[in-house]
Formats: sequence, C-alpha cells, structure tokens
Amino acid sequence: MNTVTITTLDKDTPAAAIGGLLQPLLDGLDVALLSEAGCPAVADPGALLVRAAHEAGITVVPLVGPSAILLALMASGLNGQRFAFHGYLPVDATARASKIRELEQRSKREDATQIFIETPYRNDAMLQTLMEHGGDTTLLCVAAELTQPDEFIATRPIAAWRKKLPALNKRPAVFLLYCKR
Repeated sequence: MNTVTITTLDKDTPAAAIGGLLQPLLDGLDVALLSEAGCPAVADPGALLVRAAHEAGITVVPLVGPSAILLALMASGLNGQRFAFHGYLPVDATARASKIRELEQRSKREDATQIFIETPYRNDAMLQTLMEHGGDTTLLCVAAELTQPDEFIATRPIAAWRKKLPALNKRPAVFLLYCKR
C-alpha cells in the first residue's frame, strides 16, 4: 500500500528543513509540489525546494497548470512581448508609492508591462496607493479571482479607475502597469 505524506513548506519553514524535504525523492519516491494559491515556485517558497532538488541532481518536471500572472497578462491587452514580474511591492506606504513611480518609469523606458501581486487583505491599500501616485494615463489592469465564477479583469487608465474602484478586499489579484512611451 502506498503512503501519502503532506508536508507544509511556507515562508516560516527554516532553510535547514529544505534538505529534509528532499529525502523522499532521494529514497526513490515521486513527489509533487503544490501551491494553495497561484503557481508553485513563482512568488512562492517552493522555489527553494526546486533549487535544492537541482543542486542534488534530482530531475524537476514542471506540469502545465494555471498561472494567475500569465493569465492576467494574456487578458490585459498590455504588452505581452516585454514584461517583468516584481512579486510583492513594499508594505510600507511610502516605499510602495516610490516603487509604483519607479515601475511606471521602467515601463516607459523599456516599453514593458510591469506585473506585481499583493496579499488579498492589502489589495485595498494597494489600489489606494495606485490611485494617489499613479499617472493619469498609466494603464492599469486589475485581474482578480482568475478562473473563478466571480472573475474580474479590466484594463483602464488610472484616471478612469479613480472614478470607480473594484471591490478587491480579500480577493486574490494581479496588478499590471503599462506606460506608453
């Protein structure tokens, strides 16, 4: 009889524990890395386990599955030829505002879509910062609850978003910025 063991790997897992997570693989067992939200190892501590597997000479095989980041980019209408993913922006309001201005400048300079995420409980703060510090003509795509029945995806200039913001509190969302040259 096969035994299934589920082990949690999260932001609080000590780096020293990563090696132990490889033991079933080293013992010849097949192992899967799953994420409760998003795509494993993308803005996810699973990347540490994948790196350790490579270092141990273990073959890593990615499986096709949804990635909210790429789904949002595909549905945004923004530049999909050149883009950068920045993960989470700073929690501190001043640093977050500065980062948003920096991403707008980078988008203009590189003609590239800038993609970032936020924890669901801080989405409202992120939207507020974008409204206060984003340029009027900066295109912003908000993509929430992707692949779910209440999915929401819309791209508008920030000036248009200021008139009516979506209700995002506690909904998984991806944000995409694009500034035309």
